[in-house]
Amino acid sequence: MSALLGVNIDHVATLRQARYARNATSINVEPDPVEAALAAERGGAVGITAHLRQDRRHVVDRDIFRLKESIATKLNLEMGNSPEIVAIALKVLPADVCLVPESREEVTTEGGLDCITHRATLESTLQAMSDAGIRVSLFIDPEPAQIAAAALLRTPVVELHTGAYAEASGTARDAELARLVKAARLASDSGIQVNAGHGLNYGNVAPILSLPKLVELNIGHSIVSRAVFVGLEQATREMVALLQ
Repeated sequence: MSALLGVNIDHVATLRQARYARNATSINVEPDPVEAALAAERGGAVGITAHLRQDRRHVVDRDIFRLKESIATKLNLEMGNSPEIVAIALKVLPADVCLVPESREEVTTEGGLDCITHRATLESTLQAMSDAGIRVSLFIDPEPAQIAAAALLRTPVVELHTGAYAEASGTARDAELARLVKAARLASDSGIQVNAGHGLNYGNVAPILSLPKLVELNIGHSIVSRAVFVGLEQATREMVALLQ
């Protein structure tokens, strides 16, 4: 089967912030995440993902508002479930939000959201987003208990965390893929759309297409890395070809 591609442009902003975080008004500020998003769209992306973290380590508020105004596809705002970021999401009104766990110590999002422990706070956020016409995805580990909790929350979408699969090899990778397949089947049988992402690249993405009812993959670091050599439009086009 094939899957749609959402491109995460966070690490274009990471490169910008490495030099201009303390000089954001410089006339030389580059690269522009919005320009990157437009290139990804030209390459075949069906959506643009950006994570507005509480520490603003890469994407900043202005990026999110500009992305919403500029892109032709859809904005998927990846975010922690904090009151500050929820309020921003309700102002921006992206098509989608993906709720993720967030720790200031991590380099990137590690592990899935615990929908069981945080059910009460997730429930209120899901309701607020739904009332605003925003579709919510929960970024979760491929565990039956988390799928069941997501179903109880009546979330329309889950994004299955593929990090353990991406970091494994041999029989361990086969086992992680089987776990993802089982989770995808449970989610789709519960009427939940199945997306996936984290750690996927040009070399490991093909087996993920075996997930039942898979709709969309969100991939960032690998595409931005490839773009260093071939440009973001071409890097996106190459990934789209793999997914088809």
